[in-house]
Amino acid sequence: MKFYKYFTACFLFILTVSLFSACDVSQMQKGTNKASAKPIVTPQVKTDKPKIVAFGDSLTAGFGLTEKESYPYLLQEKLKADGFDYEVVNAGVSGDTSLGGLERIDWVLEQDNVRILILELGANDLLRRMPVDRMKKNLAQIIQKAQKKNIKVLLCGMFAPPAVGADYQREYQAVFPDLADEYKVEFLPFLLENVALKKELNQPDGIHPNAEGEKIMTDNVYKALKPMLTK
Repeated sequence: MKFYKYFTACFLFILTVSLFSACDVSQMQKGTNKASAKPIVTPQVKTDKPKIVAFGDSLTAGFGLTEKESYPYLLQEKLKADGFDYEVVNAGVSGDTSLGGLERIDWVLEQDNVRILILELGANDLLRRMPVDRMKKNLAQIIQKAQKKNIKVLLCGMFAPPAVGADYQREYQAVFPDLADEYKVEFLPFLLENVALKKELNQPDGIHPNAEGEKIMTDNVYKALKPMLTK
């Protein structure tokens, strides 16, 4: 039991460091989430196939990797191999918060034929100690906007370290499963399962997955996503 508690504490500490690295330094200095954090152009759309939008921060964007090593690209390859005729759109922005996501979700979902939204946000809210209720409201609005367009949602959860305080930690971690239950959306508790803490699966910073770690992260997403797909 002591080893488990020690491992959990170490894991959450390293996760916190990873969230810090994922945040846009310029945004941290300003302390606000400006429109300049948005991509200059909308995510590239190549076909009129039904679309899966991967929507999140640096973990979605593929920080430190080539396009072909990022999880949205690898997910596209898995779908193709299994006979699913979808186009995956990478709508990840490094440093994005739940507020940043809410500010750009409308134009991301304006694309034709979006069927599924993979929602991975909240890590940078934790870094800035944003009020949990505000983050929850932002994420809820993103989910609502997707559902109003009859778009299915796969919600990716996050963790908080004990250092933020027991109350904040409990409230923060409850947001994601609570939203999944309230809005009846699919839920992936932790995107980096079987990748975090493994040196051989991460980049030299010890934080972001390397090409091999990205493959495992893609498997995590695909496992949760597959029941939502149709051929």
